[in-house]
Amino acid sequence: MVLAPFFDYLLLEKKYSKYTVQAYKKDIESFVAFCLQEYKISDIDRIEYTLVRSWVVSLVGEGVANRTVNRKMASLKAYYKFLLRIEAIEVSPLVKHKALKVSKKIEVPFSEEEMEKVLSQIVYPKGFEGVRDKLMIDLLYATGMRRAELIHLKCNNVSLETRSLKVLGKRNKERIMPMLESTVELFLQYFKERKELCVIKDEGNVFLLKSGNKIYETLVYRVINGYFSKVSTKVKKSPHILRHTFATHMLNKGADLNSVKELLGHSSLASTQVYTHNGIEVLKKVHASAHPRGRKL
Repeated sequence: MVLAPFFDYLLLEKKYSKYTVQAYKKDIESFVAFCLQEYKISDIDRIEYTLVRSWVVSLVGEGVANRTVNRKMASLKAYYKFLLRIEAIEVSPLVKHKALKVSKKIEVPFSEEEMEKVLSQIVYPKGFEGVRDKLMIDLLYATGMRRAELIHLKCNNVSLETRSLKVLGKRNKERIMPMLESTVELFLQYFKERKELCVIKDEGNVFLLKSGNKIYETLVYRVINGYFSKVSTKVKKSPHILRHTFATHMLNKGADLNSVKELLGHSSLASTQVYTHNGIEVLKKVHASAHPRGRKL
């Protein structure tokens, strides 16, 4: 097997993040373990599709969601595509594999009223953590950046003078994002509080814990879920829903799809178009009011 070169390929050539590569590694190693346990096969480079199909049946039987099974298959497919690329095999065993059917995820964005309540009406704790939490929420909503981009945001990539910041997105793609005046004001408050910390261990990172260490994924989720639970009854309250909310509200207010695409850091319009369905009610109103036959007689 050539697993190590494959993971290096994802990391160095495809520019995937270490977290993404780790996910690929976990999926493929899971399949290797299955083949070894069920069929005493330790080398998966040259196998028949029946083994893959058997793994799919096993996963579904264990109650693994179809969406998760499809992700595992995508990892496996990428590995065999790599083997084809280096001419280690002639045909991928997944060449005829079809993804399992999944129901479309409906992610409901926060309303403008909910955003207003969280950013302007609820009371945040005084001091460092309260200011930090509010800035994180404001920044996610005002820019649409990803949670990972927020966590790894560097101080030297934030320019309060030009009201802009630089983030490192997927596949190490950089993009410059504008900031609102309200966000700049929160940054000024936050940096003032940040200077008062007794110890700063991760000096380069913008967002820190009170201990001076860099924030982590679970903390960001807890912050978003905690504050939005005070104003919203929506089932899902996560950093990604804030990104979803940013895109939906921008489109609802008339922003063009290409501009939103650039702000989100998407490589294609297809990725951005998933947000357009949320604006259908707005489109209905525009259509009814603008079309000659849409007005009531």
